[in-house]
Amino acid sequence: MPNKQLYEKIAEELSKRITSGQLKPGELLPSEGDLCEEFGASRGPVRQAIATLRSEGLVSSGRGRRSMVLSAARPESFKSTLSSYSWMKEHDLNPTVKMLWMARRPAPQHVAEALNKKEDDPIIFVSRILLSEGKPEVLERQYFPLEVGMHVLAMDPEEHDIHEELVREGVDIDSCVRTFEVLQADDTMGQLLEVDEGTPLIGSRIMAADSSGNPVEYAEYLYPAARREYRLTVVNGERLPLHSNMQFGPRPQWSYDESGF
Repeated sequence: MPNKQLYEKIAEELSKRITSGQLKPGELLPSEGDLCEEFGASRGPVRQAIATLRSEGLVSSGRGRRSMVLSAARPESFKSTLSSYSWMKEHDLNPTVKMLWMARRPAPQHVAEALNKKEDDPIIFVSRILLSEGKPEVLERQYFPLEVGMHVLAMDPEEHDIHEELVREGVDIDSCVRTFEVLQADDTMGQLLEVDEGTPLIGSRIMAADSSGNPVEYAEYLYPAARREYRLTVVNGERLPLHSNMQFGPRPQWSYDESGF
């Protein structure tokens, strides 16, 4: 892994001060001159660092003045965006795992399309429930092409962070696209998540790819909507990679286990 550039180190340190409460919302950042002196940097890396914080919604644009702290919310990492298990660990929810199903199986049509495979091509399927303090929080169903999934079959998914292990095995996971929608729990979903049928759920689909754009995972996550909140902080002049859409046609298919559910 390449060494971090100076502006990244400055941005990381300032981000820590903001998320820890050392720098509070409404307070001004130190001046550019003070930051240059503290970090032994020229104004270029300091300005790049502040621009990074601005793009993450942590500080205001300044517009010729010192930037102000806007939010103490910690920006989500790539790992926590990709993996609900990592998200729970980063939020100190101490996840435990209940395995439902892990096997080599033919790819359903919607999974084959996501993984750029033909329907019924062999893939590796993993279905788990993630719990916090014994309470089901996430129902996850993950599909991997064989060359990736063979690493998963060698794991104990009740004991391992699947994505962390894949990276350790040298699997290139470079990007992911994540979509969200709201749906109602059917009887199967309700049983697995211990909620009543009809309870609002947030459904999330993830398509992950390597640095060449080749699919390495398609996953579906379901969790009770009442226990999740989302917050976006956007600074004027910055772009947020968020696309909203209205669905008028049939919704895409959701997967089901073959393990008795």
